[in-house]
Order: sequence, then C-alpha cells, then structure tokens
Amino acid sequence: MTSPYVREITREDHLSHLRLYPDASHLQIPEWGDVKPDWRAESVGWFEDGPAGEVLIASALVLYRPLPGTRRCLAYLPDGPGIDWRAPRVDRWLDALVAHVERRGAFSLRMGPPLVVRHWEADTVAAGVADPDVRHLHDLPADGLDGYALDLAERLGRFGWRRCADGNGSGFGLGQPRYGCQVPLAGRSTEDLRNALAPRWEQSLATAERAGVLASWGTAADLPEFYRLYTATAERDGFRARPLIYFQRLWAALNAVDGDRVRVYLAEYDGEVLSAALMIGVGSRVWHSYASSGRRGRELRPSSALLWRMLGDARQAGARTYDLRSITPTLTEDRLLGRLLFKTGAGGRAVEYLGEWEHPVGSQGKTLQRAVGVYLGRR
Repeated sequence: MTSPYVREITREDHLSHLRLYPDASHLQIPEWGDVKPDWRAESVGWFEDGPAGEVLIASALVLYRPLPGTRRCLAYLPDGPGIDWRAPRVDRWLDALVAHVERRGAFSLRMGPPLVVRHWEADTVAAGVADPDVRHLHDLPADGLDGYALDLAERLGRFGWRRCADGNGSGFGLGQPRYGCQVPLAGRSTEDLRNALAPRWEQSLATAERAGVLASWGTAADLPEFYRLYTATAERDGFRARPLIYFQRLWAALNAVDGDRVRVYLAEYDGEVLSAALMIGVGSRVWHSYASSGRRGRELRPSSALLWRMLGDARQAGARTYDLRSITPTLTEDRLLGRLLFKTGAGGRAVEYLGEWEHPVGSQGKTLQRAVGVYLGRR
C-alpha cells in the first residue's frame, strides 16, 4: 500500500462511509457544515492505492474560515478527524491532511482528535468534591487511563503540532471542551440507570415525579419555547445567546437526511414549560445540548425529569453513550460546580479528551499564526 493521500469527496460518499463508523461525532457529518454559514465546508477522504484501485479508508469534515484582509484561511476539524489514530505511522495521515488544506489556502490547521485520555467515575468525583484538599480532577486518581492517547500527545508535539489553549479564545468562533461527561448506556437496563443515580439526584427526580412534572418529546414548533428558556439561561449565566435562526438552521440541516437526528425535549408543569434541551443523535452516540431552564418552578426539579426522560429514550433507541458535554475540571466552589454534580449525579463519568491541536501550514503559517495571536491579544 502507498502512503495515504487526501482529496475532496462528495457528501454522499462521506455519509456512506460514516455509516461504517457509528462512533463519529455529529460535528463531523456533512450536514454540520450547513449549520455554520460563516465557514466553508468540505468533505474529504483519505485514500490508499490498492490492487483494484484507490480505496477510501477514512473521511472527515473540514471547515474553512477566511482570515480578514488576506486570501488565507483557517482550516478546522471539530471533534475530528476520525482516522485510525493507532496506525503505526499516523504522521503520514496528518501530513496528507496538511498538504490538502495548504492547497486550499489554509495558513493554519486545527483539529480535535476524538480520544479520551482519562476518566473518573461519578463516585470518585463525588469523593473529590467532598475532600477540601482536592481542587482539580487531576488531583484524583483516574479510574481509567489510555496510555496510547498520552503517547500520541507526545508524538503530536514531535510532528510539529501544538496543543491549543483550553476554551474559545481564537476569535474564530471555535473550540470544543477539553473536559466532558458521559453516561454509558450499552448493555444497561432502566433499573441499572436508576440505581446509578446519586442519592440527591434520585431525590430530585422523585420530587419531580410526585409533583407531576411531565417531560416529553416536542417538535419544530416548540423551538421558540425552547429558545425562551435558552435566552433566560444565557442572561442568568452570563454567556452570549445564539439567535433563534441558528437553532432553526441546526434543526433543518441535521434532520434533512435523517429526520430524527435532532429532538427538542420539554419539561412542563401545569401547562407551563419549565425546562428544555436538544438531543442530537448520530450513530451510537447522543449529545445533550443547550439545556435551559427558567427561574420559575425550579423547586419542582424539572431538569431532573427532563434528563431522565432523555436518558431513557436514548437507551431505548440503541445509543451506547449519552454525552452530557462540557464540565469544569475544578472541584472548588464556583458557579460551575453545581453543573458538574448534576451531570455526574445522573450517573455520568468525567472524561478528559486529548484536546485540540494546531499546525502551521505553508511558508507563512507560523508568521500568520503569531500575527493573529497578537491581534487577538490586543482586542
């Protein structure tokens, strides 16, 4: 076999290839490009030449964002690429990708290998929160450690890649969380999930059930009601809300091929919606997205009723992992600690991903990367 090379593929070929890999992220399906109109999307494939011709061995979605005032752009693969990260010469796969985006005019390539380095079970996290000497997840012994992922981080450095700072400080509107929370669903019954709830979480769920809070699966017509709670959450928590059109576009784009990729869930009491969230499902994974709630009725614990319904529906649909998205790795008292305890209390394990990495592209790549960094630092 020759060294792999990268070229553009059709959306249809991309989708067909992804069906062979059910663990792919929803950020790596072709439709995700339709959610991001400020970026130019391209489906690419890795090929090798075999006896019967070229063979598609991996695929990915690349997003390109123009650098103002230049003909250059940033290339970004959120939660990707989904290549064989355990290949003996993974640097050849990455070199082929760098060469391809250079032909597209990129000055920098950013990616987020979808690998979990460490994880901590819910009981371990709870013990850490209760211990005043523990301030960070890294102060706790991990319940699982992927030595290969650790080795890959060291090799990426040798290949010329640099780890990006955590958070979204690029100015390009990108950056996936380094720490997250996942609830394993494979092979577990509803009773197994209920038994895994933390005592206080179980009490909250029982409160919602006794009060008659009803959690249900909505339709596109319910997006404005979801958005009302989302903007209230943004104002309360101090983050910038996306416009309603973003969620309408997300709904239309992701449900265009498979009409059940995005669902909206609502928790109601006495005819009033108290909590809402989106559930995005691709392959064997489900993502809990944009969970929102108002100030009214919080004593009824509608968010617990909502998540419990969504966990059950995801399990019944055959999902193997329920992804609760980002958490704080800091275990000291702050406004994010309650969110961490809510997610791990639902039976979720805290996970640390390999994180996002960037590589300069072309002869001016490093210079432009530094210039963008200086510009953003002065804003």
